[in-house]
Amino acid sequence: MPMFVVTGGAGFIGSNFVRLALAQSPDLRIVNIDLLTYAGNLENLAGVPEDRHTFVRADITDPEAMARAIPPNADALVNFAAETHVDRSILCPLAFVRTNVLGTQVLLEAARARGAKRFLQVSTDEVYGALAPDDPPFTEDHPLAPSSPYAASKAGADLLALAAYRTYGQDVVITRCSNNYGPYQVPEKLIPLMLSNALEDKPLPVYGDGRQVRDWIYTDDHSRAILAAATRGRPGRVYNIGARNERYNIDVVRGILRQLGKPESLIEHVTDRPGHDRRYAIDSRRAQQELGWRPETVFEEGLARTIRWYRDHADWWRRVKDGSYREFYEKWYGGR
Repeated sequence: MPMFVVTGGAGFIGSNFVRLALAQSPDLRIVNIDLLTYAGNLENLAGVPEDRHTFVRADITDPEAMARAIPPNADALVNFAAETHVDRSILCPLAFVRTNVLGTQVLLEAARARGAKRFLQVSTDEVYGALAPDDPPFTEDHPLAPSSPYAASKAGADLLALAAYRTYGQDVVITRCSNNYGPYQVPEKLIPLMLSNALEDKPLPVYGDGRQVRDWIYTDDHSRAILAAATRGRPGRVYNIGARNERYNIDVVRGILRQLGKPESLIEHVTDRPGHDRRYAIDSRRAQQELGWRPETVFEEGLARTIRWYRDHADWWRRVKDGSYREFYEKWYGGR
């Protein structure tokens, strides 16, 4: 029976990957390691088959904890665990260096020691920096030029992973994905923040003129790409994952308001954040050609699906916003 170790599997993208991988691979077992910081939520894993999913609460920066948590000879270790919010990285960059850089190095060493057959580093298009309006999309050969502490920490993690491949012959694959959206995303990112605020008739804070361009991908399409890279990717290879859905942020916000039947007067332009990249776009031809993967979800369809999910799960995002979801953690783990 194949086995994956997934780190950060209680977060947004990680939990969606766990659900999809278990559903698509009926014989797969997953050991899910997550520290359950503010972005990790066990509610995201409700209903996953318990006989094939084991959860371990542990810190990826702790070598001894990883030596205990990672079982021997896993088919792949898939590393989602990361601090990911750019705004938070500007306020507290050290936390991002600790988790994203130190944590990745600890995991690389633990994976080698425990005989994991493959290490898959889940990264981001933000490591490439910004594109001009007429530039072609990022390819895997684009130089790394991160703009934020978050992006720099992910670039550092990628370089450590590639160094492990070149120095130790460790089987490493890296995926760099564009902006994800879908269920279970913490309402600090653009789409769930705007959605939840609009549902409560609160102002929608939009940075600057809102004409930053992002390439959007529905999270299940991303998860399918990661599963393909984990099973069919070439060692030492980087794969860009994107859906060629470039949109201005302001147009995404307006689309949310239209689907909800809310007025654009809720939009409130606020001071732009420092170093805000104007445009990202991904060329994912390598992933399509080598992995046999392609995105399936049209942006408008995925956005409508996401809006329905947040409407139907208002209790979930309200608990996340007010912090009450963490009470379960303390009750469950307080005496452990």
